[in-house]
Amino acid sequence: MRTVASILHLDLDAFFAAVEQRDKPSLRGKAVIVGGVGNRGVVATASYEARVHGVRSAMSMAEARGRCPHAAFLSGRFEAYRASSRQVMECLALLSPLVEPLSLDEAFVDLAASPDFDPGRLAELVERLRDDITEATGGLTASVGVASSKLMAKIASEINKPDGACIIDPGTEMEVLGPLQVTAIPGVGPVTAQRLRQASVTTVDDARALSADELVRVLGQSAGRGLFQMVRADDDRPVIADREAKSISIEDTFEVDVVDRDRLGRTVDRMASSVAGKLAKGGLSGRTVTLKVRHHDFETHTRSATLAGPTDSPRTITTTARRLLDAVDLRGGLRLIGVGVSGLADWVQDDLFDDPDEVLDVTESGPLEPAVPAMADYRPGMDVHHTEHGAGWVWGSGLGRVTVRFETRHTPPGPVRTFATDDPALAPSHPDTVES
Repeated sequence: MRTVASILHLDLDAFFAAVEQRDKPSLRGKAVIVGGVGNRGVVATASYEARVHGVRSAMSMAEARGRCPHAAFLSGRFEAYRASSRQVMECLALLSPLVEPLSLDEAFVDLAASPDFDPGRLAELVERLRDDITEATGGLTASVGVASSKLMAKIASEINKPDGACIIDPGTEMEVLGPLQVTAIPGVGPVTAQRLRQASVTTVDDARALSADELVRVLGQSAGRGLFQMVRADDDRPVIADREAKSISIEDTFEVDVVDRDRLGRTVDRMASSVAGKLAKGGLSGRTVTLKVRHHDFETHTRSATLAGPTDSPRTITTTARRLLDAVDLRGGLRLIGVGVSGLADWVQDDLFDDPDEVLDVTESGPLEPAVPAMADYRPGMDVHHTEHGAGWVWGSGLGRVTVRFETRHTPPGPVRTFATDDPALAPSHPDTVES
């Protein structure tokens, strides 16, 4: 534990939804839900206007529609999210050479690694950082926590969320932690919390009153001893800027093209289990699960799912990879299949005992060597361009028609027009090419 609050944790507020509201003027101040919009989709991020109706990350999209039917339901635009994430990470890099991204919207920073760090001006530094991020990203907000450890910095960033900051002075960690709900501890989700409630544990102080052996009896060896340390703010993990492995993956090429989905499923199960084992051995977890497939004609595609938080759970990785396989067209067979996990961190944020069906399932796919499709797949929220009307985004599509609202982040709310999906004047566009 450090004697100076010098580890900063930054978490962008409702990141995916906030980017959509920024880029779509007609959605500002309104409920926006981003995620898998299909029947099996789940919520990736909900704006705060949607959260007041009970919508939360990892909720099924069907339930979200029931709770907030008036919301805008959008599929993800990962190019736009990555672009905004790069801007944020550039702001963090100006503070310190030690920046550890956990995901697109979250990172740790070791402020003490900068020769210019002045603990006496910490509050000023935090407010300037938040202002710089809002300016650099065109309006996104961030919640920031600073403390003497990664654990406490992360908890601090939640205290005044959204769009707030909190600095926890060294020596006050136990006082801050004690009255919090035990779910404030990373890794304690609904299922774990239920096990703890059965042992009369609802707050951090309650958990602290139990011995390590008692927590082990409730949660198991690894989780019990881990929680025993965390409720005592016992955390000396360093901020790691560059990891040797950016991802961990396994792939295999078949001697004969495989069309049997059951066989492919068993192969994916084995690979996912092996990847999870390598993560555990390295003390790592990851937030993005990727399935790589090569078809009989050598066209290679990847499909990725972003989880609610980093995991090293074999069950979660296997279930997620299986879901990705379910969406693959096996006609003609596969020559190669692979499973990987990226977005590595030394932090596990999903519920230690959670149901794998609740993992976040937001996917994107495409050939590694892009091919031009016969007809565009217009998804709600995606960027498009019309030769006459200019830049806009997909409001909805179906039955051979696509409805577009023509506006960008730099314009007022725009008009809505409907076209045939094969209209040659309309085409998908990259967010970086959207006209101002």
